[in-house]
Amino acid sequence: MRLNVTSEIGRLKSVLVHLPGREIDMMVPPMMAQLLFDDILYGQVAREEHRRFQQLLRYIATDVHDIQDLLEETLEYDEVKELIVRDLASRNGFKRQLTSWLLEQPPGALAEVLIGGIAKDQESGELPKFELFPVPNYFFMRDPQIVLGDGVIISSMATQARRRESLLSKYVFQYHKAFRGRDLFWVDFMESGAEKPARNAPTIEGGDLLVPRRDVILIGVTERTNKASVQQIARALKKSNSAVKTIIVVELPKQRSFMHLDTVFTITNRHECLIYPPVILPRGSQAATVSRIDLTKRNISFSPQKSLLGALKREGIDLEPIYCGGSAVVDQQREQWTDGANAFTLAPGIILLYERNVRTAEELNSHGYNIVYEDDLLLGRTELETWTDKKYALQIQGNELSRARGGPRCMTMPLEREDV
Repeated sequence: MRLNVTSEIGRLKSVLVHLPGREIDMMVPPMMAQLLFDDILYGQVAREEHRRFQQLLRYIATDVHDIQDLLEETLEYDEVKELIVRDLASRNGFKRQLTSWLLEQPPGALAEVLIGGIAKDQESGELPKFELFPVPNYFFMRDPQIVLGDGVIISSMATQARRRESLLSKYVFQYHKAFRGRDLFWVDFMESGAEKPARNAPTIEGGDLLVPRRDVILIGVTERTNKASVQQIARALKKSNSAVKTIIVVELPKQRSFMHLDTVFTITNRHECLIYPPVILPRGSQAATVSRIDLTKRNISFSPQKSLLGALKREGIDLEPIYCGGSAVVDQQREQWTDGANAFTLAPGIILLYERNVRTAEELNSHGYNIVYEDDLLLGRTELETWTDKKYALQIQGNELSRARGGPRCMTMPLEREDV
């Protein structure tokens, strides 16, 4: 399986996703804060929305892989299965009986419980009890790992509720037959045996790293990603003589609504981007603080920049901003909250967004994007003229998925894109 991600917009060839499973069905309202949700999802509808989302991905991508399928294939080798189970047992302090039970499970069942959790039998009580907690955020496949160029960064998630996601992804990239024997990792933040990160340890999630060009990356410093991780990634890329020569660091207000950089900024085409103006514009009411790291220099230092768009222009990446929510401040706030700025680019000028963000769609349309609804495409009432320069904003329903506070980019991790 080839890894090649050198931009945000190159035509998608292979992508990693995860269909929401029973892990989201196990959640009850008192667990929402602990598991980072603002609401509980109706699993049956969320899964149907996600299946349709995957169908749209296949209009461009050749391969759409579910991480659970890859995990199951990884566990088919007995020696690998034992390594993984015993590593999990050591990190989580499993009792011997639970470890033995996990080792007895066939690969498919084991992959399911490692994601879906193991509930304890109980007759009463407000909160369900677990031998192993579910990881309901795992369908936000962007965050646990980051494919950059031909390598992978295994994330260090900021919250305990998401730590196992990175660990499961690490197992896949380390042991799956498609990757085994290759030195893939730029940085493996999960290499330490500790399941709980130490105070002030590096944390990073994939929604905070964007790739405008082969030699330039953006990293958001947010409530989920800290500067310690930026410095560690900078050192690793510098040491390995990677193609990345510049890191633009974008420090956002520490707010739930701006949990990742890709909630306020995504690249949609060679010369266009979708933004949340109050954070991205230099005179915005909550303007981000921007700095630049030059990896060709001997020391790693942060040089202040006036704005993100200005810093990109300095690198020869001149992007016209399209406003999430249009021109009205109320619409900008409402639609940023429902991931109106979190576009996933399938190919230059072909993007996916939730259809509930109506004002964002209108703004895209005014910039030449043809608005196409998923039903029209899936039922054959329209087609994508991908052989032309037409631009499209594909509108997915996602009313249930969007309640989990993540958009189309959040739900995808490209494995391979064409170079642009």
